[in-house]
Amino acid sequence: MRGAAHTRVVIIASLAGLLFGFDTAVIAGITHALRELFSLSPAGLGVAVSSALWGTLLGALCIGQPGDRYGSRDMLRFIGLLYVISALGCAFAWNLQSFAACRFLAGIAIGGSSVLAPVYLAEIASAKRRGAMVGLFQLNIVGGILLAYGSNFIVARFVAGPEAWRYKIAVAALPAIVFFGLLFTIPQSPRWLAVKGRITEAEESLRRLGCADPRAELQQIAALPGAPGSRRARVSWSRHRRPILLAVGLACFNQLSGINAILYYLGDIFAAAGFDSWSGDLQSVAVGATNLAATVLGISLLDRVGRRTLILAGSVGTALALCGVALIMASSTGRGWLLPLLILFIASFAVSQGAVIWVYLSEIFPTDVRARGQAIGSATHWILNALIAGAFPIVAAHSKPAPFAFFACMMVLQFIAALLLMPETRGIALERMNEIMGTAAPAAAQRNM
Repeated sequence: MRGAAHTRVVIIASLAGLLFGFDTAVIAGITHALRELFSLSPAGLGVAVSSALWGTLLGALCIGQPGDRYGSRDMLRFIGLLYVISALGCAFAWNLQSFAACRFLAGIAIGGSSVLAPVYLAEIASAKRRGAMVGLFQLNIVGGILLAYGSNFIVARFVAGPEAWRYKIAVAALPAIVFFGLLFTIPQSPRWLAVKGRITEAEESLRRLGCADPRAELQQIAALPGAPGSRRARVSWSRHRRPILLAVGLACFNQLSGINAILYYLGDIFAAAGFDSWSGDLQSVAVGATNLAATVLGISLLDRVGRRTLILAGSVGTALALCGVALIMASSTGRGWLLPLLILFIASFAVSQGAVIWVYLSEIFPTDVRARGQAIGSATHWILNALIAGAFPIVAAHSKPAPFAFFACMMVLQFIAALLLMPETRGIALERMNEIMGTAAPAAAQRNM
């Protein structure tokens, strides 16, 4: 599966990350307008921003079962449609409640994307290049973030007045429409089809992905331990304890780094340090560009140095950068260091947790429960995201350095946890992951497969 057809399918599926990133970050350019338009307090602003995040939680929690039942590709079509509806709905919102409701729909789409796209990409990739292939989803996320920052900057320059924010958020509908249409040109996952016993369709899917000998490919997969079978499976604590704990832990630390709180409130952070809105917009673009460049580096290293090594290195960089930001906020001096420190933070995060999380979550669960397993990690990610995004402006209003000091401590704790508990998955076939995670089905169940 190494031809142009395979590359095209990977690119299309990974575009879910572009919409994920754009819809996540576009809010950073309109927080001031929302505060003014709806006369929001810090707590009210937290509610407006986090409304999408509670949608992501619902999307992540609920999409796993239909994803395993109907296939990731078909459910991604539903997600693509939600992106279109939510973007247009937010643009035409007439009050805070209608805006929050449409952002909630956007959140469902983002949460669903975080489950389905990595699962689909992992199942069509080879073991040797799985990190890079699934990593394209994260690359598209940060590309979408940069696109959102750039789009906000451009719209602000050309659209004046209190209604400019509507144009900023309406732009998201354009890539959503393109993504929705392209999803009708890609096949179902061959591994998912094999799990469902649809062997003929699995062979056709492999053929569309550029596989020269689909039957031999399926036989090779079936010969591996933990290969897809026809049994109806569920996520079980007794069988899947280790991947569940790893998924929850990795997702928790991903958010306890403060990454999304910082991205959502980037304009406010620069304002708190004394920068005007023009400088804040420009520096936000610089942060987004750094995020993209560091993600490219992280993806290139995933299949070379491994997932665990990147997490360890990134923990050190993020902790140091966050300590520096906390000192600036505490002393109200040295604001010239704020942008370099935030760039160090973003680079350290992007090359490690950013590149690793969606790859790792898509690898550690067996094929028969992969979407539901991915949903556990994604739901944990979005629960913490919503809580932190809602609390950040309230805590920062009382103590500007406190959030950054807390995030720095969490990164130290992540280093210790990864060093002691995180197994490496680089280069291991998905069907062999059971050996690493201890998730092999009981012998009696295997005999009945």
